[in-house]
Parts: sequence; C-alpha cells; structure tokens
Amino acid sequence: MRIFVTGATGVVGRRAVPLLVAAGHRVSAVGRSAAKRAALDRQGATPLELDLFAPEAVRRAVVGHDVIVNLATHIPPGMRAFLPGAWRQNDRIRRIAAEILANAALAAGADRFVQESFAPAYPDCGDRWIDETTPLAPVRYNRTLLDAERAARIFTDSGRTGVVLRFGAFYGPDAEHVRDLIRWIRRGFAPLPGPAASYFSSASHDDAAAAVVAALGVPAGTYNVVDDEPLTHRDVVDTLAGALGAPPPRLPPAWLTPVFGSLGELLSRSERISNRKLRSAAPWRPAFPSLREGWPAVVAALRRSGKA
Repeated sequence: MRIFVTGATGVVGRRAVPLLVAAGHRVSAVGRSAAKRAALDRQGATPLELDLFAPEAVRRAVVGHDVIVNLATHIPPGMRAFLPGAWRQNDRIRRIAAEILANAALAAGADRFVQESFAPAYPDCGDRWIDETTPLAPVRYNRTLLDAERAARIFTDSGRTGVVLRFGAFYGPDAEHVRDLIRWIRRGFAPLPGPAASYFSSASHDDAAAAVVAALGVPAGTYNVVDDEPLTHRDVVDTLAGALGAPPPRLPPAWLTPVFGSLGELLSRSERISNRKLRSAAPWRPAFPSLREGWPAVVAALRRSGKA
C-alpha cells in the first residue's frame, strides 16, 4: 500500500515509519526540517515538506495514497506541559489540520484514515476497567482531541474506514518528561498528582508504533492503545525508583493538585483502561505488558546512552 504519514519524526512516527517500510509499504512522510527529511529518507520513506494548514497543498500531497496516518502533534516538552497556553499549537493541529487531512483523504479516494488520540481522557472510574464505550471526559488542555476524533468519524461516515488510536501516556528513553521524572525521583519527589491508589494507563513508544501498523488491518472504530496492566500511581513511581536504585519518592499532597492546572486534574483521575478491543481485532500485543517491565528497559537504554 501507499501510505502517507504526518508526525513522521515524532517519538511514535520515527518508530512507525521504518516498521511500515519493512512491511513492504511505500511510505510518504512529512518532515518539518531538512535534517528531519534526510532522516526519513534514510529510513526508506519519501520525505515531504508540507504545511498541514494549507488545504490545497495537503490535497495535492495525499493524491495516490491508500492510507493516511495522522500522527501530527505538538507536545510541550517536560514540565512545560503544565504552563498556561503550552498546548495551543497542539490544539490547532487537532482542531484544524486533522479535518483538512480527512477531507483531503476523502477527495483523493483514500481507503483508510488513521487518527492519533489520547486514551487518558476518560472520567475517573476508580478500580473499574474502562473500554472504548466509556464516554470521554476531556479537560481544558486536551478538549480538542474530540475534534481530531471527529475527523476520523467523518471519514467513516463517508463509507471509508476511519480508525482512532487512543494512545496511553507515552514513555520511552527519548521522552523529555521521563528524564524530568527521573530527576525528580532522585530528589525524593514525583510530580504525579492524584491519589496513590489511582490507576495510570501508559504505552511505550515502541508499542504505540506497532499499533500504527496494526491499524492498517482493523475495522473502522476507536481503539485504546495501552499496556496490559495499568499500575497505580504509587506503583508507577516506585517501580521507576527501583529501576534507578533510588528510594520510593513522595507523591504530591492532594491540596497541590489544582496547582498543576487542567493537566493535573486529568492526571489525578483513576483510569484503568483496557486494550482488549485492539488485541481482539489485530495481532498486536505490547512488548512491555506494564511499566514493571517498561521502566527497567527505559533506564537501561538511558544508561547505555549516558543519559541516566
């Protein structure tokens, strides 16, 4: 198949592109800089420079492709994610660019449209499992994921196959927020707001990239891309501390949660999210069933690179 990928140089895209190429697909991939386009070329993709907010240019670029995969985001790095206005560009991508891409894909006759989204936008459900039938309850900072998901539904409503991948909270050795968390834990504190018993649903960058490939063969619909076993906040930080050889860190007191803004409000929820639907629809299985396996792998990779 001919596959068009946006967000191709992000933490998931730069893993998904070589997987798609290795599977025998012809991949066109968008890169915002000459260096990033050169990296895509080395991966075996056809690199493109494209303004995702220019409808005519997008229409021309997607012609001849069977599948459009929209992984474009603008995630604020590290603790800057908690600052006011930090998510403005990400909102614009999800609100405007996703619709432009979906409409261009329809006009070009593409068969499938895959749209990234975010799984930790469900309500607090305590220790109950959450699946895709649970209505979303986004907060201010990520409300525009509803616009991004709507683009995929428009594609499906037009008789094609629209797929939404609701990714869990990403982690990996190249994630700045992970390195920030490690620095905090070594100081004895973990800035993860919410009760210690709240569940946290994550997904490694590698497992997310594998889900993108799996999305080429699933029926239209929405799929949670998360670990098999969500951990509680206490276990999330203690497991990372153990991999680092550090003592269990303190978690923020309840009164501090409002200081983290709407992102803190979301992170404080207990979201025990299930991946059963994707596992049933595709031969996808997370390489890291939980952070119990994922954190040691991340720490080992950072140590090999001299960054831990």
